[in-house]
Amino acid sequence: MKGILGRKVGMTQVFTKDGKLIPVTVVSVEPNVVTQIKTVENDGYNAIQLATVDKKVKNASKASIGHAKKANTTPKRYLKEIRDYEGTYNLGDTIGADIFTAGEYVDVTGTSKGKGTEGVIKRWNQSRGPMAHGSHYHRRPGSLGTMLPMHVLKGKKLPGHMGVETTTIQNLEIIEVNVAENYILVSGNIPGAKQSLVLIKTSVKKKGTNTPKEVLTYTEETVADEVVESTQPASEETTETTSEPTTDEVKEETTQEVVETEATEENQGESK
Repeated sequence: MKGILGRKVGMTQVFTKDGKLIPVTVVSVEPNVVTQIKTVENDGYNAIQLATVDKKVKNASKASIGHAKKANTTPKRYLKEIRDYEGTYNLGDTIGADIFTAGEYVDVTGTSKGKGTEGVIKRWNQSRGPMAHGSHYHRRPGSLGTMLPMHVLKGKKLPGHMGVETTTIQNLEIIEVNVAENYILVSGNIPGAKQSLVLIKTSVKKKGTNTPKEVLTYTEETVADEVVESTQPASEETTETTSEPTTDEVKEETTQEVVETEATEENQGESK
């Protein structure tokens, strides 16, 4: 069995290339440090202890600081044991999100959300009584037992505190593992509030792996500068340009035309 500690970020949805929508839970996985190795000879069973999320030294006890120094790390906030683990680990080794691959089935354990004090309808999914005017029974717990014991039998479902319980959801599929950004996408929902601690372990009931889903990814496109290269060879014909006459040249042409017209008029008068 293999496992890792993470934090529940929230839920979202991804699309596969064949057009299917899959609701997933995002689990942020910070590097887990092996802070203790237990063996059958010393402790009676095989297990490794994982630790994650740094804690300030001023808030840590001397025992936790000394325990962390043995693994050459800083004091951690969360510690958890994994029994019957796969592989060989040494004290101080780091485990990342790449311990799992897409398509594997896992069991996710977390602490359910706290609901406070609730009645039997919400807490135990009981049905209410008739809401007509003649009924005096609506949302009460019902009969508390027979007359003979003269006390409420053990196990009777009554109002009380709801939530904040260790809950495990089994046979969830891993959709994506991103080592660069340290997160795992797990299909479906998992117990716990946002930023709560969760434990992802190999599935107990469902063995093997499924065909990994091809998830659509989105990348930002960058527009490159277009370089226009002229393939036409330079020649005298293509380089010819038409130059427009300047104002001085226009004035000279007009004065020359006026002089020519005056000369022609004089010649015509003499001939007459």
